[in-house]
Amino acid sequence: MRQDDSLSFHLLFPEAAGGDSMGKKYGYVRVSTREQNEDRQLYSMQESGVEKKNIFVDKQSGCSFERPGYLRMMKKLKQGDVLYLHSIDRLGRNYEEILQQWQIITKEKRVDVVVLDMPLLNTGAREQDLTGTFIADLVLQILSYVAQTERDNIRKRQAEGIAAAKRKGIHCGREPKLPPDDFEEVVKGWRDHSYSGKEAAKKLGVSRTYLYKYARARNLM
Repeated sequence: MRQDDSLSFHLLFPEAAGGDSMGKKYGYVRVSTREQNEDRQLYSMQESGVEKKNIFVDKQSGCSFERPGYLRMMKKLKQGDVLYLHSIDRLGRNYEEILQQWQIITKEKRVDVVVLDMPLLNTGAREQDLTGTFIADLVLQILSYVAQTERDNIRKRQAEGIAAAKRKGIHCGREPKLPPDDFEEVVKGWRDHSYSGKEAAKKLGVSRTYLYKYARARNLM
């Protein structure tokens, strides 16, 4: 094969040039709190062939995409790479932002996404045609909409429950803390300058904010 023919061949078929034309595998893992365990997601990534150094982890709510791990991952992603998610809700929780990020990843960055527990969302299948891509986008929109609607309904039910409880005279939230039995005696010593407000609060086992609040409420200041 002549040199110019060889160049033309590799331009047409870059995978034959011996480079890693398929890009890299990346994984994204998210748990909502530091107390939750991410091991199950990490295991599924490694089972899919994602190297540990290419897995980005956030221990943060999914309501916003301003997460350090996610932002670092987005800087790394390049055309031809594949992003693995354990499930679509690990990407995020906000319906509109999930769709926006999906568009950025798959359309602008031209990175494939593999959602391990939802094969219909996988854009990483090389044989997937335009219809398959359309189905993946459609399923994503449905799932995101359902998740967002359920969260809105939960908040609505909580608000309605609190309003109904208030109408019945039921107190919602933490019970107010009652002052100690010797509260007035200690406050009197504080007013007489026998000790400071900090010392008075310490004697009562309460914060200074609590001390001032209840002293004012009982006209002791």
